[in-house]
Amino acid sequence: MEKGSNHAKIIFHIDMNAFFCSVACIKNPELRGKAFAIGRENSSKGVLSTASYEARKYGIHSAMPQNEAIKLLPSLIIIEPNFKDYSYYHYKFVNLIKEYTDLIEVASIDELYADMTEISKKKHPILIAKEIQERLLGEYKLPCSIGIAPTLFLAKMGSDIKKPLGVTVIRKREIEKILYPLSVSDIFGIGKRTWPKLIDNGIKTIGDFMNPLNKDKIIELIGINTFDYAYNAILGKSSDIVDGNRYDDAKSISECETYDVFKVVIEDLALELRKLTRSVVNKMKKYNYYTKTVTITLRDSSFSTITRQRSLNEYTDDLNYINDVAMELLDDNFIDGKEYRLLGIGVSNLLTKEELPREHNLFNISDKDIKENEINKMIKEFQNKYGNKALYFKKNEK
Repeated sequence: MEKGSNHAKIIFHIDMNAFFCSVACIKNPELRGKAFAIGRENSSKGVLSTASYEARKYGIHSAMPQNEAIKLLPSLIIIEPNFKDYSYYHYKFVNLIKEYTDLIEVASIDELYADMTEISKKKHPILIAKEIQERLLGEYKLPCSIGIAPTLFLAKMGSDIKKPLGVTVIRKREIEKILYPLSVSDIFGIGKRTWPKLIDNGIKTIGDFMNPLNKDKIIELIGINTFDYAYNAILGKSSDIVDGNRYDDAKSISECETYDVFKVVIEDLALELRKLTRSVVNKMKKYNYYTKTVTITLRDSSFSTITRQRSLNEYTDDLNYINDVAMELLDDNFIDGKEYRLLGIGVSNLLTKEELPREHNLFNISDKDIKENEINKMIKEFQNKYGNKALYFKKNEK
């Protein structure tokens, strides 16, 4: 992928186009070409899980309240979700990709990352992508878009650029050309509560976001953690590791809660998040763990689940810091009008205090360290003069 480098990975992000609607059309072909959405039949309550491309032409979209969608298009057809069918076609999708690589990381029911580095040595990655698209469409009637890039983040950004049935390649040397003209709302990980702040303050494009002259303003608006994450990821300085066990790491701690009465306001979820975070941090302290990665999970009433992760600037076991990062993730991904049935928080990339990377310098060495070094120095000098057994007491000697 990268000119002049033999080490760049070739990562695919494969995103099924309007997956729930595609499955509905497979089960009911009469829906093809019609404006319909997945939601609650015979009800004006709740929000839509997704909408067909024909419905989107009228401004109807996922997470839109059903009553608003019906006002926009009174003839809109509402279809109940069918999770048994979604699971069936999800596994068909995953198993097809496994014919090309074993390095697969499922991100959600309708998207995954795949490391295609090895197979791309034998066949051009664009040809592989086109073949996957044709097979999914021909064998299962499932359209998809594919992003190809050297990192997971850039591959995800690529798959979002052309829908439906798009293939987008993002090389590091083409980042400025491809990504900078896009809206800041297109930055993966910048949530719906964050990017409006940027646009309202003149940071409208990714190019504006990456402009060094805007750095201080952006940090003031969204915080240093979100800025550092997005800035480095856009430059291609993020993970290129496709890990099928990313969220199953044994060295991680998590807590989640399922609610019989769905949560609909962010204040309620924030209170729940604080309780869950406290429980996670208490477990961390019990085992003397520090974390550098925080993850939250949200599942709504239609069982649509998202998992969002953020790397920290340093290892920590501080409750307030971890909760603040988790709250940023919740705030960015909470959608007004949705009903949430599950909330979870996890910490991973854990190290004990003894395992923490440590660099002694003038600014972090403690008074205790200095005193211990001086004492050890004195003992060594004394023993050199009077023998190695000096300053040691016999077992019963007082």
